[in-house]
Amino acid sequence: MTNVLILGANGRISRLARDLFLKETDVKLTLYLRNAHRLKMVNPERERIIEGDVNDLEKLKEAMAGQDVVYSNIGSDIVRATKNIVAAMEKTSVKRLIAINALGIYDEVPGKFGEWNKRMCGSNLFEFRKAADIIEASDLDYTIIRGAWFTNKDEVDYEITQKGEPFKGTEISRKSIAAFVVKLAVTPGLEVRHSVGINKPNTDGDKPAFY
Repeated sequence: MTNVLILGANGRISRLARDLFLKETDVKLTLYLRNAHRLKMVNPERERIIEGDVNDLEKLKEAMAGQDVVYSNIGSDIVRATKNIVAAMEKTSVKRLIAINALGIYDEVPGKFGEWNKRMCGSNLFEFRKAADIIEASDLDYTIIRGAWFTNKDEVDYEITQKGEPFKGTEISRKSIAAFVVKLAVTPGLEVRHSVGINKPNTDGDKPAFY
């Protein structure tokens, strides 16, 4: 049975992924977050909750012991957090990392949407790029996910682009990203050491339709 550690377990995509893991797989979950009271146990036989900060390296190493997959959904202080996550994984010999990042970090978003995305993201793109560089320089079996702009649509509908290819589309549902995370976690070898863009097909435009 696969053991998956979710970092930032109270995030919206993390919660959707948690539901899918429990409904569609036999994975055992460790849910790691700063305020444990924000989550309620759904399946005590397959879940445990750990209160901790990703910047607490010792606590993080404890949580990683015995894990097969680490899914990181950390949005704040991303560079420092990524350094700690990679260090903890190396110390505990956990190899598989699935990490949420941001579109535009490689200047891969073409046209007016790319210009709009740069304006909206500002200096955050620089921080997310540094975080991606840290992961890519490691020996981990990583997959970096660069999502288009998120929606809350109840749908799973996505396509993938690889690093070096122009990004497609302008939006993606959180549920689609969660479904992709689950697929990556339970499919050995899928998109290993790849940085992938994910978007809903046929959503090209100068900016997301909801803006």
